[in-house]
Amino acid sequence: MAELLIENLHKRYGPVKAIDDVNIHVADGEFVTLLGPSGCGKSTTLGAIAGLDQPTSGRIRVGDKIYFDGEKGIFLPPEARHCGLVFQSYALWPHMTVYDNVVFPLKLRKVSKADCRRRVEESLALVEMEHFQDRYPHQLSGGQQQRVALARTLVYQPEILLLDEPLSNLDAKLRDRARTWLAELRTRLGLTTIYVTHDQVEALALSDRIVVMNGGRISQIGSPQEIYTRPADSFVADFIGTTNFLNGDVVGAPDGDGQTLVSLADGQRILIKSDKRPSLGDKVTFAYRPEQMRLAAANDQAVGGSIVDADVVSHSYVGGRWQIGLSVGGNQIRIETQDATTDRQLRLWLPVTGGILFTERNHGKSH
Repeated sequence: MAELLIENLHKRYGPVKAIDDVNIHVADGEFVTLLGPSGCGKSTTLGAIAGLDQPTSGRIRVGDKIYFDGEKGIFLPPEARHCGLVFQSYALWPHMTVYDNVVFPLKLRKVSKADCRRRVEESLALVEMEHFQDRYPHQLSGGQQQRVALARTLVYQPEILLLDEPLSNLDAKLRDRARTWLAELRTRLGLTTIYVTHDQVEALALSDRIVVMNGGRISQIGSPQEIYTRPADSFVADFIGTTNFLNGDVVGAPDGDGQTLVSLADGQRILIKSDKRPSLGDKVTFAYRPEQMRLAAANDQAVGGSIVDADVVSHSYVGGRWQIGLSVGGNQIRIETQDATTDRQLRLWLPVTGGILFTERNHGKSH
């Protein structure tokens, strides 16, 4: 195992900045996920670590070995890097058995026959595939193929494990099972791991820390809890989990407790508490997670929050709960409730604390 240090990494394709000034430090044994939409630079960053892509500038170090240094002209080829890489497609040879697929990297490294047998059996046992050694890839399910691909990577004991969307080819149920199994495996191995995905559920469930990327740059680095509860900007808030955004104007400057009064487009007013203070007249956006909002009864008082009227625009049953689409002051939001409703208008309670405030002045950065 080893720590990973990425400093001032850039990759250009002509005028396009695929990755732009990326800086990441991954501690020994840490599981870090690169998360973001397609084209954000996460797979390019992974390819740069693996040696599949040569960056334009910057520096990559794993342990005490320099993988890439633009200033010194150092670029280690993939075979000189002690990385284990699992692709989205698994890349298993169809004409080889499970055993032959897994032993292949050891044969390239001239490992003795006895050590090959022992290490293959150990690796297959780690991924719970030791009883499938004589089968061919076409005889395995997608989840089983994914495990074999991982065993092939683990068999040569890499310093760092790189996983590129390894669960994306599985159906929903298999992906859920594989996520649980992978979480158990990472706890047992304690291997420094970089995981690439666009699936925020995977990122939240598996990671020690998450690196959220957008447009080739890092938007935020933090623990799953930090990313979810304290997003750095509106992009992160929208990309991670389900977020309801409400737009309005500041009509009451923050008081001594940091409470700001905001007017929605229809004149309804909401009180929100923020660490930093917008100015009177600022246009603001504030975000609430669905679990922070609740329906209010006709006689409820706005204690610890605000109550607004909302028009029902949709409702759907999603198994054990109802998702209700609402229009509030021209904003479309969604809440979840255990009870069905046929009402066309509802009252909605919003807490003073817990919401996240963004202003136009600071380009989407949270207050």
